[in-house]
Amino acid sequence: MRLRLRPVLSATVAALAAAVSLAGPGAPDAGADATPVKVAVNARGGLATMPDTGLGVNDAVWDAELGTPAVSDLLKAAGVRMIRYPGGSYGDIFHWKTNTAPGGYVAPNTDFDTFMGSVRRVGAQPMIIANYGTGTPDEAADWVRYANVTKGYGAKYWTIGNENYGNGHYGSSWEADDHADKSPTAYANGVVAFADAMKAVDPTIKVGAVLTMPGNWPDAITASGDSASWNKTVLSIAGSKIDFVDVHWYPGGGTATEALTKPEQIEDAVYLARRQIGQYAGAGADRIGISLTETNVGVGEDTQPAALFLADAYSGLMENGVFTVNWWNVHNGIGTVSTVAGQTDYGDFGMLSSAGCTSDGKTCEPALNTPFAPYHGLSMMNAFARPGDRFVRAGTDQALVTAHAVRRPDGDLAVLLVNKDPDNARPVTIDYTGFTPADGAPTVYSYVNGGTSVTSTRDGDATSRTLPPYSLTTIVLHPATTPTGAPSAPGRPTASAVTDRTATLSWPAATPGGHPIAKYEVYRQNGAASEELGETTATSLTVHNLTPGTRYTVNVLARDTAGNVSWASPPLTFVTGSPATSTCTVRFTDNGDWGNGYVAGVDITNNGPDAIDGWTLTFTWPTGWQQMSSGWNATWTQTGRDVKATSPDTGGKLAAGASTSIGFVAAYSGPNVLPSVFTLNGTVCTTA
Repeated sequence: MRLRLRPVLSATVAALAAAVSLAGPGAPDAGADATPVKVAVNARGGLATMPDTGLGVNDAVWDAELGTPAVSDLLKAAGVRMIRYPGGSYGDIFHWKTNTAPGGYVAPNTDFDTFMGSVRRVGAQPMIIANYGTGTPDEAADWVRYANVTKGYGAKYWTIGNENYGNGHYGSSWEADDHADKSPTAYANGVVAFADAMKAVDPTIKVGAVLTMPGNWPDAITASGDSASWNKTVLSIAGSKIDFVDVHWYPGGGTATEALTKPEQIEDAVYLARRQIGQYAGAGADRIGISLTETNVGVGEDTQPAALFLADAYSGLMENGVFTVNWWNVHNGIGTVSTVAGQTDYGDFGMLSSAGCTSDGKTCEPALNTPFAPYHGLSMMNAFARPGDRFVRAGTDQALVTAHAVRRPDGDLAVLLVNKDPDNARPVTIDYTGFTPADGAPTVYSYVNGGTSVTSTRDGDATSRTLPPYSLTTIVLHPATTPTGAPSAPGRPTASAVTDRTATLSWPAATPGGHPIAKYEVYRQNGAASEELGETTATSLTVHNLTPGTRYTVNVLARDTAGNVSWASPPLTFVTGSPATSTCTVRFTDNGDWGNGYVAGVDITNNGPDAIDGWTLTFTWPTGWQQMSSGWNATWTQTGRDVKATSPDTGGKLAAGASTSIGFVAAYSGPNVLPSVFTLNGTVCTTA
């Protein structure tokens, strides 16, 4: 069957592709290499905990298979813990009482009660889209009443609308919106009204507002008549009323190789989202979670690139604290048929086959509900990370192989290895910090190109393995000894008095185990390694010799008098600033953003007592997908990520107290973390 939402999804992706530059970093050489890839796993580099809502999918009222036992049992077997309803952009045309979607198609037996029956059979939680586009706060409140008061379903998570920034306000229009005012201000005020009405019925529910994913259109764009971007406006107005934000991420990619580089952007994207929440959502903003309720790969939706992307992206998002990731979609429908890495790809964004055929009838999908590759990628995630597992730092020295790891409450360690090389097996060696594997063969899960299931075996050892081409591999290891009597992990640290060079870190005390706690050790996560910043017998420490304008992620460990070491505290990320005083000041401004580039203004002031006769200003891009396109009032050059502006031959003298203005046009193809530290003739300037 051909499903009706296909045109809606295509419009969404097309709008994003038209507005955002999808050029990624250059792909590494995929040629065969006998040199083993070095994998480092740091069990003391603690990241987020795997949530019980982590593995999610989307389901839709136009899908006649919604709620069938066959599909529900497949989702349960893959470990699905959250299911979103009623289906993407249909969320803004769907009326739950009548089970209708004017302008769209609703299949028989897809009503809310049928959906909730499936949710319960799967053992998942629902993520429900309240209809903002063509609905009302009263309609949403009645839905909450029916779900949680009348039926006792305990539906906890409710988002207000779908991709409401796609209502035409920024030019592209695919999302239904009957409001005369389609601005972010109108949407934010609507969120307030919806949240008040819905929480008046059930104050225990969690309400989410739609934001744009940092680095994706229309992030950072301020439309005509607005005073700020979508995210800033929505958070500033509705921040006190919401419990989470909801983003979508279709990073695209012109080739499978390029698409598989996109998970590299996740850490910066989530960092920017959290920074926006902290800046604009008001008091108590740290309570606001992040959900990512739609994602899919740019190339090879039904074949191995989708499985590899899913495992890499789900892991990266959840290790950075996203509480659910929902794949688009359970079923979707046949699209453009191609061959990817030797396998037939049907251009179908579903996890399961819809058994449809092309319009000429020459190519048909396999039997209904046959799992495509991303389903097996999700099954691999279920083997790798379970609710309550703690993600820990892992990394490699080869871009074609990525690694993720979790530490389980029973002491086991699981390592997920993703080989993105479509042609070559990759030998790897694995080094462990903070964990000693037991002797003997580990349990190994594998999913290979063209496979029909995740396979399991016990073979090899903990420190070396050869990864098949285009494969997912999870190694589950027991510890050499089961630790007993160690202290509990310290609580999550906080940072205060952060300057350019110092920060004071404080944390809740650990609970002693079999021996008194002797000291706390503070570590910076530096890639997959840990760098000790200091230690103390107290529950706070001022760390020194930090680098200005640098992002630090730290953990605290407790060590007792017998040498037993706790698990790492939850992570804290903070950013050092610029000097409070300096002989120079730089004011950097983003003077207009269009989604993949912007105009930057740079004002330089000489605060010193003497004139500067010729100057050089330097800064470093925070990411590898930013670049300078052109500049003025200086000679601009870029080498790697380092940018240099040199004063012109004439007018390069800067008197004491004087200022000069320069600028440039920048481009970006990922999360746009703005530079924050500048040096003038080697001196770090104060940033205004």
